[in-house]
Amino acid sequence: MSNISRRKFLYSSGAAAAGIMLLPNLMSFSPNSTVNVAVIGVAGRGLNNWTQMLGIRGDNRRIKEGLEPEGERKPHPYVRIVAFCDVDDNAAARAYKLMPEVPRYKDFRVMLDEMDKDIDAVIVSTPDHTHFAATMAAMERGKHVYVEKPLAHNIWQLRTLKKAAAYYGVVTQLGNQGHASDGIRNVKEWYDLGLLGEVKEIHAWFNGPEFGDNLWLNKPKNYPPIAEPIPKTLDWDLWLGPSKKRAYSHYYLPKWWRSYFELGTGMLGDWGCHTLDAPFWTLDLGMPDSVEPLFGKLSSVPTKFGPDQSILNFKFPKRGNKPAVDLTWYEGGKKPKNRPEWGLNKIPGNGMLMVGEKATVFTSGKPYKPRILMDKADWEVFNKKGWEKSIPRIKNESPHEEFIDAIKGNGPKPGSSFEYGADLTELALLGALSQKLNKKIEYDSSNMRVTNHPELNKYIKEDVRSGWSYGENLWKK
Repeated sequence: MSNISRRKFLYSSGAAAAGIMLLPNLMSFSPNSTVNVAVIGVAGRGLNNWTQMLGIRGDNRRIKEGLEPEGERKPHPYVRIVAFCDVDDNAAARAYKLMPEVPRYKDFRVMLDEMDKDIDAVIVSTPDHTHFAATMAAMERGKHVYVEKPLAHNIWQLRTLKKAAAYYGVVTQLGNQGHASDGIRNVKEWYDLGLLGEVKEIHAWFNGPEFGDNLWLNKPKNYPPIAEPIPKTLDWDLWLGPSKKRAYSHYYLPKWWRSYFELGTGMLGDWGCHTLDAPFWTLDLGMPDSVEPLFGKLSSVPTKFGPDQSILNFKFPKRGNKPAVDLTWYEGGKKPKNRPEWGLNKIPGNGMLMVGEKATVFTSGKPYKPRILMDKADWEVFNKKGWEKSIPRIKNESPHEEFIDAIKGNGPKPGSSFEYGADLTELALLGALSQKLNKKIEYDSSNMRVTNHPELNKYIKEDVRSGWSYGENLWKK
């Protein structure tokens, strides 16, 4: 906790008068200094995150297979990986082979204690159920944090992370990559210029989930899964972290944990933070008053697994001069019905439509290449002519560079900081909450309460195992 005071947000009288926030890193980093980064969860998405933060791009297949020739790996000019933490030596083997000189840990708490003075920032790329504990442990020590989406596993954790980011004064970033893109800025600029008119209707969809032995999700024949011997390379108790004790099974890891609501957050937690990002930011949607299932094909144990198929309707109230909005989310192969005025030959597998009174915007599952739906020739003319680009672009459209630049004082606070990313994730988790029992929920955002099904409120703040509690003190400040 010794670094907390110097890490808090500071305002100079001149900067405050101009409405400019000075990040704490400006007091401790120079543009030429090196940022020492520790990695919690070094395989999978973790491998992608830390290699991109080092500027290793291009042939990711070679990186993932541990085939990057030693001679081709050059030191990054201002980012250094100083520690790896992973509970499974087998899963982390490729990363360890790529950077054998980096110290290794299995318990992030031990790593943060032993290497506190050597760590400036932390990447958290663990399964959803351990995001919060790892992130809070880092922030309590004054570390900047980059966290894979979804940001946390329940709504109380999200609200606590927002409080913690402000209290500890650290740079934060949710890893929904599209928020650093030119594309999402295009969408917001088109709307702000009045090209779409009022938007009252949104459709967003994802073609998953699919369950199977060779897929990203799977269901055991028995629940809970039949106990199996714990692999020698795995610390199973640390993998469980704050979640309740259960017997090991290969049906949990390395990737099928996402199938379970107890450990993951379903397709909305996985893809909602990508696909809903553009409309959530552009329209300043905030929280819905209600979420209602319009269709749901549930598993045999609804509260345990995400649905095979689902359609949800979110109702957002008026926001200032912006009208109320209906947002419909589809998954499991469900899609909106095509409309002649959209000019789409067919509805693709993943996507988002913001339907305005003047024009409709389409993006794929991520907001990288949006387009206003119009005749192809007209679209080419529109793009060539251009429009007023009022929102600053991110160098290389890289959330990793955006994060490091903010720490070093070379750029502003990341666009998907916890201040924004927690709210976006809360929207996704509200949808998952409705899916749990396939029932309409009415939501009191101010008090974090489901008002019409109080039995669901136990999921807003979930119980944790002894020794894994974080953030309670922030609610007393």
